[in-house]
Formats: sequence, C-alpha cells, structure tokens
Amino acid sequence: MKLQLFRNATLKLDYAGRTVLIDPYLAPKHSLPSFTGRSPNPTVELPVSIDDILEGVEMVIVSHLHTDHFDDVAKERLRKDLPIFCQPGDEEEIREAGFTDVTPLTDRAVWSGLTLTRREGSHGLGPVVDLMGAVMGFSLEGEGEPSVYWAGDTVLYPPVEKTIRDTRPNVIVTHSCGAKWNGDLIVMDAAETVAVCELAPAATVVAVHMEALDHATVSRADLRAAADVRGVSASQLRIPADGEALSL
Repeated sequence: MKLQLFRNATLKLDYAGRTVLIDPYLAPKHSLPSFTGRSPNPTVELPVSIDDILEGVEMVIVSHLHTDHFDDVAKERLRKDLPIFCQPGDEEEIREAGFTDVTPLTDRAVWSGLTLTRREGSHGLGPVVDLMGAVMGFSLEGEGEPSVYWAGDTVLYPPVEKTIRDTRPNVIVTHSCGAKWNGDLIVMDAAETVAVCELAPAATVVAVHMEALDHATVSRADLRAAADVRGVSASQLRIPADGEALSL
C-alpha cells in the first residue's frame, strides 16, 4: 500500500487496487477561524494542488464533520457521485451538500474488495466530549495488503487499546498533535503516541494530524524526541511531512 499525507488528517491510500481519500481538508492557509487566538487555520498551505489530491480518488471516508476533516472546499471540489462512508448521524448533512452515494458505517462494510470496520473513538475524555461530539476510527483490510487501523480524532483510552490488542494491525495511523480544547487533550499527544508504539511493537505507527492547526501542542520534532527517549525507532514510528508518501 501507499499512504500519502497531504495536511492534517487528509490522507490518500492506494490500497488493493483502489484509491481512497480520508478526511479532506482543502481550505487555503489562514482562511478559517482560529481555535485558540494564536493563528487563523489552517496554519500551513497544502503541499500540492487540489487537483493532484483528487486525481484518481474512487472513494472518500469522512470520520466526522469538524471543518479540519471535511471543509467547504472539499464539499465544493469533490465529485458529488463519489462513494462516501461516514459515521452514523453525519449522512444527512453530507447528502444536503449534494453528495448522492453516502453510507453510514454502522459496523462493517465491503466496497470493491475493501473491508471497512467502524472503530470507537473519544475526542477527549470527560465533559469536553460533549463539546467535540462523536467521532469514529476504522479498520481497513484488502487482499494482499497490510491491515490498517486508522484511529482518528481520539485520545488513547481502553477501547482504542482493545482494538489494537484484538486486531493486531500491521499499520496504525494516529492523530498525534496533542490538540487541546479549553485545556483538555482531544487527540493523542506524544506520550500517548509512544504508548501506542509500545502496545504494538510489531506494527508500523504513522503519526499525522500535526503542525496544521493552532490548538496543536506537539510538533513533529517533539514527537520524535519523545520516541527517542523511549527507544522507539524511526522505522517503527513514521512521522511523514506534508506531501510525503510512504510505501508500507
């Protein structure tokens, strides 16, 4: 499989002969409001053109409707007949944006030889979850490909740990910028990402959702330093730059 990070959580997977786009966040730099007052968002430009990102895309996964995962530019630029998988409850809003093939991922779905399985996530812990709303992760399987667990906008908590232990994925994608809302952690930080690596020493962990939003607290360098302290190798924990493609 090939995984290419564009920015934040926006990934393109070439997997089992199919091309999948995840959580398209296509807005120009500084075109959306700040979360913390530090900077308008996104804080960086896309590394390639939107046309390049959308080229060849056959299916889209939208984990939730926060603007840094599915924005107005994506709604405008994506073909309206593309199949979209989303979490239950988001399908009507996506259809209202003109998309005609929208499927809520309630449990498991098979699309063109790919098997998608919904996984639980928690966008923080405690009262902040009510503010953040529901999110999902997913597992992905296809013939001849490594199994993938895309954790999504979640902290490390028991259901995520259980998914890793029970499914033993070959590749785990984490959102690792340590974003905070009113002081509460709402995605994994460096310590939690390193803990994922230690929980799954045979897996390749790909840390994304970094250096693109003004409420992030962990940089790529911070994460690499924390991993080095714990003896987690650069071959196990991959921290791609925006635009970088990994063969896994």
